[in-house]
Amino acid sequence: MSNQVAVSPAKTLSDFMDKYKGQIALALPKHISADRMVRLAMTAFSQNKALQSCDMHSIFASVVIAAQLGLEIGVGGQGYLVPYKGKATFVPGWQGLVDLVSRAGRATVWTGAVYEGDKFEWALGDNPFVRHQPEGDADHWKQITHVYAVGRINGSQYPVIEVWSMNRIVRHLSKFNKVGANHYALKDDGQNMEMYARKVALLQVLKYMPKSVEVVKAMDVANAVDSGKNFTFDGEVVVVNDDDAGAATDSSAESQTADNRATLEICSDEEFAEKSPTWRKTIVEKKKSVRDLITTIQTRVLLTEEQKNTIDSWSHEGD
Repeated sequence: MSNQVAVSPAKTLSDFMDKYKGQIALALPKHISADRMVRLAMTAFSQNKALQSCDMHSIFASVVIAAQLGLEIGVGGQGYLVPYKGKATFVPGWQGLVDLVSRAGRATVWTGAVYEGDKFEWALGDNPFVRHQPEGDADHWKQITHVYAVGRINGSQYPVIEVWSMNRIVRHLSKFNKVGANHYALKDDGQNMEMYARKVALLQVLKYMPKSVEVVKAMDVANAVDSGKNFTFDGEVVVVNDDDAGAATDSSAESQTADNRATLEICSDEEFAEKSPTWRKTIVEKKKSVRDLITTIQTRVLLTEEQKNTIDSWSHEGD
């Protein structure tokens, strides 16, 4: 008879996060602590059964991306951990984009959804406006008629407005979606469709707003995730693979999505020895700080404490 005690998925993830909490802390802005980010990830994990079956490394990678963007998971719609076939990814929400623009302090943006029965008027041209008075009692995304986004640069007389019908949103999703019915906006009876639709309109407005580096990065990640394209993010630059070849097949869509949710492994001694000359040169020539280099490396592979100490020692050469 075995005395082995089964370990719960939550306990496994908690231990994993605690082990690599320092890496999360390196990616976070000052206003968010690593402990808080881990708690938010654990809350999302406990509330989503499908997420509990996801690979731990993909969850960790998603938390790092959220940290690098300065967005909190599940707080005020800033962003979400979304499961897909055993992997997890971080999806920025429209509220997260609004928050990032607000932090920059040079503009304000907002967005809305118009349901059947609402009073709604809008116009573009030389005197653009939106008037939306919610009056209907509809609550399902299929009863949304339009979504809109409005942006106003500080001191400007007129706003920037984008209004899309839901028919246009659905066509947009069909055109750019690479994962078919498994797109997060369509899962669970489309519970995320309103969030997706409002974000699509908002992203159009953000093109004309003054943008901080954080806003640009969040926009790039949002566009890549929403279209299901393969991308890499090193904390500074989002590189998107625009190759659409084979997008119509389920197998290629699954492959692209799996790439988006890259699984992080521990850096082997052999790989560290192979990459060390290049990494050391980056530190010695002061192209990156130790913190920035470690953060960049760990978007692709996890470093041991000994490896991180070695990287740190390069910054003291010649002292």
